[in-house]
Amino acid sequence: MKSETQTIPNSRWKRILPPLLIVCIISFMDRVNVSFAISGGMDKELGMTAGMAGFAAGIFFFGYLFLQIPGGQIAAKRSGKKFIAWVIPFWAVVSILSGLATSTTQLLVLRFCLGVAEGGMLPVVLTMCSNWFPNEERGRANAIVLMFAPIAAIITGPISGFIISMSGWREMFIIEGIVSLIVLIPWLLMVSDRPQKAKWISKEEKDYIIGKLEEEQLAIEQENQVKQASIKDLLPNKSMWKLIALNFCYQSGDYGFSMWLPTLLKKLTHSGMGMVGLLSSLPWVACIAGMLLFSGLSDRTGRRREFVIIPLLGFALCLLLSVTIKGNIWFSYVFLIGAGFFVKAAGVVFWAIPPRLFSKEVAGGARGAINALGNLGGFFGPYIVGFLIQAFNYNVGVYSLVGLLAVSALITATLPKTVQSIVSDKAA
Repeated sequence: MKSETQTIPNSRWKRILPPLLIVCIISFMDRVNVSFAISGGMDKELGMTAGMAGFAAGIFFFGYLFLQIPGGQIAAKRSGKKFIAWVIPFWAVVSILSGLATSTTQLLVLRFCLGVAEGGMLPVVLTMCSNWFPNEERGRANAIVLMFAPIAAIITGPISGFIISMSGWREMFIIEGIVSLIVLIPWLLMVSDRPQKAKWISKEEKDYIIGKLEEEQLAIEQENQVKQASIKDLLPNKSMWKLIALNFCYQSGDYGFSMWLPTLLKKLTHSGMGMVGLLSSLPWVACIAGMLLFSGLSDRTGRRREFVIIPLLGFALCLLLSVTIKGNIWFSYVFLIGAGFFVKAAGVVFWAIPPRLFSKEVAGGARGAINALGNLGGFFGPYIVGFLIQAFNYNVGVYSLVGLLAVSALITATLPKTVQSIVSDKAA
């Protein structure tokens, strides 16, 4: 017999997810292209030291804090579609202006502003996913959206490198900023905030989604006493802080790996940057496979904790082995690919957890707080690795990431049983 989800029209998968994914890809490109600009001559032209260049890349995450909670709340209570339609032009203009910067100070201000502009995007996008996909589909829906990071990592290097080689780092910022503006078109034409507002969806599909979400919300209200709680009221909530700490340690490992992967490959293989660029793409191809595998397993079994812990430990183990057996270049590289396979898999399942712990009235804002504070790991991870590499060696830097990932797995094991879905309960 076919399951209920197999007999229901699935236009939401084709109509909602593509524009969400595209917007996220473009935002990630505008976020990380500064690293290519630095290596493409921006540091010399603006008189930036290596330390200042690193700070310019990291200051983004401080601006990233500001719209996390407001963005999630707006998406939950009002319109995430309108929110992103307003911030896309803002971050596009900031990107274009980055190509016109004539001093380090100007660049720092613009990078901070870019962080502010993009800060609300992820909680808004994930909240919109929660509005369209019931719990048994949410892990896979989140996985598709969160594939923006590996996809953007695969394409940003060749595109940015080509533009810089043909024109320069200034043209790269300007062209990629203009592309952000073009993305507004599919966003405005295709996206709807909720099935209740969509005119293109069939009655059968709409009733299915609304019914499933109402059942889910009723179950959450019976399990939790936070229906009328505000974000302020949730601050003493232990689960909130566990998720923040978990995300911080995880993001430290994630961004630490992402930031230092080219350097690790260059040191491992002693190759030129062209070969390093090619070698760095395979871990991100493996990343997509890992995201799809673990999100599907988690959705089918309803087990969220287990399928966060397994990728975290797999990521940590592969990182550890990649530096402990570096005497064999290709075995070490295989384990870096393995690290890529696990690096984002924990995240796609992780973001299916907040809706299981908080009512819809506060889930958007809670998701923003978790993402905002957790993403400070995006500054901490690369910084601590760089500090330890300078003070000791590459191995010690990687060991720090392994330790943070192990802590993240331990925290996950302490999350409430309510993060598991009804599917898990029935299977138990």
